Amino acid sequence: MAQTTNPRKLTIFLPAIHRQKIIDHCLRKLLGNYLEGEEHNLKAYGLLAGEKTSDRITIKACLPLLKNARSVDPHRGFMDEMMEKHAVASETPLAKRGWVADSTELSSAVAEFKRQGLALIGSYHMHRVAWDHDYVRDTPTTLDTILGRDSRLIMFIISVVKPDQPIIRAFFEGSNEQEIPICVID
Repeated sequence: MAQTTNPRKLTIFLPAIHRQKIIDHCLRKLLGNYLEGEEHNLKAYGLLAGEKTSDRITIKACLPLLKNARSVDPHRGFMDEMMEKHAVASETPLAKRGWVADSTELSSAVAEFKRQGLALIGSYHMHRVAWDHDYVRDTPTTLDTILGRDSRLIMFIISVVKPDQPIIRAFFEGSNEQEIPICVID
């Protein structure tokens, strides 16, 4: 296993209220409780925004995403190819895996963050199925790392393999070698 480093010497400060909002989003989706206009599947994805300094990131906003553009061309072709090349088989068929933020929803979110004086920090998504070689699923997959490369964003992985013991970890550009510690604050 590669050694995890934090080359930027950052710490993420995640308010407990936003941590709970992320976890509630994941658990709600696991239960099949959907909001109006929300994609009907067992996947939870969202955006996080906040403030950055040289050594800390403070999360100030959490926005669950509702729409998945994964099945719309040209995203479908790209994601099908990425899945075929890099995804590990799981209980969900490859054609139904992956998330692509709807451009209108993404633009609206970024505009709202900017209006609030916040920067887009990254995205979160949940892993819910244990694999034989990865029982906890609290780190980015090879596919996650490839998709996160050169994004300059932080990928938050939410493991709900054990829904009563959710785990949140953060990785710069989805790289397992660049984990950023999270400090939950009140």
